[in-house]
Amino acid sequence: MDYDLVIRNGHIVDGSGKPAFTGDVGVRDGKIVAVGTVEGRAASEIDAGGKLVTPGFVDIHTHFDGQATWESRMAPSSNHGVTTVLMGNCGVGFAPCRPHQRDMLVKLMEGVEDIPEVVMVDGLPWNWETFPDYLNALEERKLDIDVATQVPHSAVRIFVMGERAARHEPPTKDDLAQMRALVKEAIEAGAFGVTTSRNMMHRTRAGELAPSLYSEFDELCALMDGLVEAKAGVFQMIPAPANDAEEEFALLRGLAEHGKRPVSFTLLDVPGQPGAGWRSMLRGLEKARQDGLQMRGQVAPRPVGMFYGLDLSLNPFSSHPSYKAIAGLPLADRVAKMRDPEFRAQLLSEIAEDSNPVTLTLINAFRASNEWEDGRPNYEPERANSMEARAQAAGQSVEEFAYDRLLEDEGRRMFYLPAANYTEGNLSAVREMLGHPDTVMALADGGAHYGLICDSSFPTYYLQRWARDAAESERIDLPRAVAELTSKTAATVGLNDRGLIAPGMKADLNVIDFDALQLRVPEIVYDLPAGGKRMLQKVDGIVATIVNGKITYRNGEPTGELPGRLVRRTAMELAA
Repeated sequence: MDYDLVIRNGHIVDGSGKPAFTGDVGVRDGKIVAVGTVEGRAASEIDAGGKLVTPGFVDIHTHFDGQATWESRMAPSSNHGVTTVLMGNCGVGFAPCRPHQRDMLVKLMEGVEDIPEVVMVDGLPWNWETFPDYLNALEERKLDIDVATQVPHSAVRIFVMGERAARHEPPTKDDLAQMRALVKEAIEAGAFGVTTSRNMMHRTRAGELAPSLYSEFDELCALMDGLVEAKAGVFQMIPAPANDAEEEFALLRGLAEHGKRPVSFTLLDVPGQPGAGWRSMLRGLEKARQDGLQMRGQVAPRPVGMFYGLDLSLNPFSSHPSYKAIAGLPLADRVAKMRDPEFRAQLLSEIAEDSNPVTLTLINAFRASNEWEDGRPNYEPERANSMEARAQAAGQSVEEFAYDRLLEDEGRRMFYLPAANYTEGNLSAVREMLGHPDTVMALADGGAHYGLICDSSFPTYYLQRWARDAAESERIDLPRAVAELTSKTAATVGLNDRGLIAPGMKADLNVIDFDALQLRVPEIVYDLPAGGKRMLQKVDGIVATIVNGKITYRNGEPTGELPGRLVRRTAMELAA
């Protein structure tokens, strides 16, 4: 055979941003070897007539750090055409880690990324201590997509400072030197960057702040110096969304100036943020580019939203004493108990009690949530249809109205809250951020927020909403949209062997029925270690996904192929 795989007659959108063209793609030994008119025989062929052929999507903001060690499928990201993920974001992860520190990292990940403790205790093999050990453990894994890593600040801080890190004590000069050395070691072993968080919502479930918070500029510079000494890597940060935007950007720019390494950060439309918010950050990015600094904002393509429900992590009564007493019961038993009039009266008479202020804030925010009445996702709901507005129209309190709604469909009702990126009740801010030359589409958070957020569908939503369904005045040109999901994300972090359909590039590809592309409503499944639950969201219209030249999914169903592997940054340099 001349080829392992040929995709024929596709509408090729090659990831470069150039106009699409009709042609074939030939694959051999995991590489693209021919594009255009491909003659010869292939072991396998896909007729892509009338379909898009794109590079595989590269998702640079995920949290599969644990899932990649206990599971072969990086769902739900791999269900959405994603063929490479970068994990270790937000300053949280599981390496480096001394044996007696494991519980600290588990509790941190439980609070920050909503991964139940029991899932991690049951699932994590802990066959590592240093970050190079962790990479070696990942290298043994066979996955449905490729995974790449970053070294997380909180793990580094705990590794060096132990309990002092959790108490937010300032580091000594020796502490800083060790942190710098650990980052350098991780980058030289194959990590793609270092990450941190300044978001005050990042806490353990009990409410304790993540160790990375309150870190002074000199500590952040020590992390950056690790990149400088390794002569590679990106610095990723979540700024403090409640702080003055201009001051936060000044800190980010200061890091870029200090190390002259690329800086990538979360960019959101946050309600009420002082300092002109996201617009001032866009202006800062423009000035940084003019001054020769490499800075890029990561932007979500829709509201960063949350789900509530009796079978999810939060509902309006999660922190009420009477509900806590039944929270461990099976769903059917909880529903039966809540249908008892006496229990209902007792629960409605109580108020939420929790040591974590973030939990209380999220519970209170339920009043702005919405239901998806027609069985299809609606990420742009009318505020007039919020739970609070409907309760008022019904002459009830939000709590009374919500109580009855929660019990419908045998307690399986889910409610969606559009939080950040929806300040004006529409996506105009999102469109402006997405259209900026110094931003990149990201923040899908795959592998995290199992019972609260389901944003791994960002790549397919982005194509559906912005490249196909948007009004002409706001539509993003399809070649450019594909480039945003492939070559631009890959280039942002140094994954220079993928993201383009061209000879010599990695054979990571999608075949997509663009007209049929349609997200489904998330569903709850119990398939995590220890029987843990998560939300999965499927999509119609992705005909095939190819990783390393192997067909991994056909029409959303796995083929059994697991060609995905750990990607080391050092391998990128050798390839170059």
